[in-house]
Amino acid sequence: MGIYKILLKLIVILFFFGCFNGCKPAPKKIAIQTTEVSNEKDSTLLFPKYLNINYVLGKFNYTENSDFTVVPKENSSKKIYLRKEVLEAFLEMNTAALKEDISFTILSGTRNFDHQKRIWDYKWNDKYKNLPPLKRAKKILEFSSMPSTSRHHWGTDMDINSLTNSYFTQGKGLKEYNWLLQNAHTYGFYQVYTSKENGRTGYSEEKWHWTYLPLSALYFKYYNAKVDLKNINGFEGFSYAKELNVVEEYVNGINPKILKN
Repeated sequence: MGIYKILLKLIVILFFFGCFNGCKPAPKKIAIQTTEVSNEKDSTLLFPKYLNINYVLGKFNYTENSDFTVVPKENSSKKIYLRKEVLEAFLEMNTAALKEDISFTILSGTRNFDHQKRIWDYKWNDKYKNLPPLKRAKKILEFSSMPSTSRHHWGTDMDINSLTNSYFTQGKGLKEYNWLLQNAHTYGFYQVYTSKENGRTGYSEEKWHWTYLPLSALYFKYYNAKVDLKNINGFEGFSYAKELNVVEEYVNGINPKILKN
């Protein structure tokens, strides 16, 4: 047998041996046309050309944006939109999970400014209306964002399977959560609001909220480069954004692992 045939056999054997010992797909790299955006800290930040301040503030109609698509009914609890790249990665992740008898249902995806305002207004004018205004804002901010500060505006973030932390601490929910912790990063997904025991600020822990980091990391950087308190308005209680330091404490109060990206 020639030396080339022997080498070829060795390569094939090594490949299959590697896969049987935990071979996983490498995270996808996304090709994005970029443009430079200047700010006081960095003068050469690169962002997708389509990205603008209205996008990160949720002030656009994602249902008429060709970059967004509807999540299939079998993977969602209602009509939900995500960016196409995000949905593709989610479906790949779900297919992998199904092989271990685990499945994921998206409960919430993209929400624009108006949608987030409806959530905020309900809690401000009804659910927590008996609290003094500042305490009311703090109470809402335990789990809900001020309009124009939500990551759900971007089409990269989703709520999965349950909206209660207790669901993910036992039985089926615990199995699902452990799978996500071990495997989701392979497909680009990370939990946004982790435990606050190590000093994370802002929203309470949300075991259900996951982000597609290859895109959301870019949007997060753009948000911090271009948005300030004057952009956060148009709803009751917006004036407390300054006192509560909403951008630094809440928008930036995320999983330390994803802050590094």
